[in-house]
Amino acid sequence: MPYRLAALLAGLSLSCLAHASATQYPLTVDNCGLPQTFTQAPQRAVTVGQAGTELLYALGLGERLAGTSLWFNNVLPEFKAQNDKVPRLADNEPSFEAVVGKRPQLVTAQFEWMIGAQGAVGTREQFQELGIPTYLLPSDCEGKDNLVGADGTRLQPFKVQSIYKSVSQLAEIFDVQERGARLNAELQGQLEQARQRLAGQDLAHTSALFWFSSADLKTDPYVAGRQGVADYMLQTLGVRNVVESSEEWPTVGWETLVKANPTWLIVARMDRRRYPADDYQKKLDFLRSDPVTRNMNAVKHGRIIVLDADAMQAGIRLFRGLDVLSSAFASGKAPQP
Repeated sequence: MPYRLAALLAGLSLSCLAHASATQYPLTVDNCGLPQTFTQAPQRAVTVGQAGTELLYALGLGERLAGTSLWFNNVLPEFKAQNDKVPRLADNEPSFEAVVGKRPQLVTAQFEWMIGAQGAVGTREQFQELGIPTYLLPSDCEGKDNLVGADGTRLQPFKVQSIYKSVSQLAEIFDVQERGARLNAELQGQLEQARQRLAGQDLAHTSALFWFSSADLKTDPYVAGRQGVADYMLQTLGVRNVVESSEEWPTVGWETLVKANPTWLIVARMDRRRYPADDYQKKLDFLRSDPVTRNMNAVKHGRIIVLDADAMQAGIRLFRGLDVLSSAFASGKAPQP
């Protein structure tokens, strides 16, 4: 690690830790416009969404998890031993009864469409009626309308500060502020390292397309729109997103995408199998064999990056995703999937 980056990390850690203090209960947290009160640190939590699960693992709170759900990728290797001890309620959305049955003192949600006004699991009010606090990751509610578009529409660009906010607030709820400060310092250091890798490079004419999945390989793909998490990754690295929609993951026809002819294609790797195109190998086979897509410069020149799906979401994997992308953009070569 370069000396300047190491010094930055050390400075961030000391600065953040200097402000860490014990939580004073009862604690009320304003979460996405709905105050949540905690009389003590939760001893049992259920997570709906991989980003929240791995965030709690990174805070050293694995022993507090009574159940997890909604997984896109296998858990990060460093958390596997801990994750193996935690019941998985569902690969996708769990039932309301399954979550409540774990007697949680906190339920975290990665997406409002899981726990929200039209929640697939339930509404926040339903949990509140049972005395169960809920915590929606701010990244999915701040500057976003989740009632417009399949995955919501961004009214304002995603801000990485919303991830740091999640870390700080959850650390305060669980009374582990020093761990939260340390984790935020590490994440900020990873972000700066990705930026520094591309310092001085001219990427003004470099563009990219994120392909998340497709309901069917013959239909229009789900791609990353403007102002969302994936678009933030490109903006951070100085690369243009060829998709102009403000929906989080709109469907766009391949003819339109081929005409945009992005420099790079970034396809999601998933371990879930909700749609056929969740399998990244099927994405690659399609791109290379379809008479329309195979003519894209990114396909012809092998500029296809395979990236974990959850690295395209607002969680700790985003920073690892930035590392992968910045390395590829800097070298001009896609890593082996």
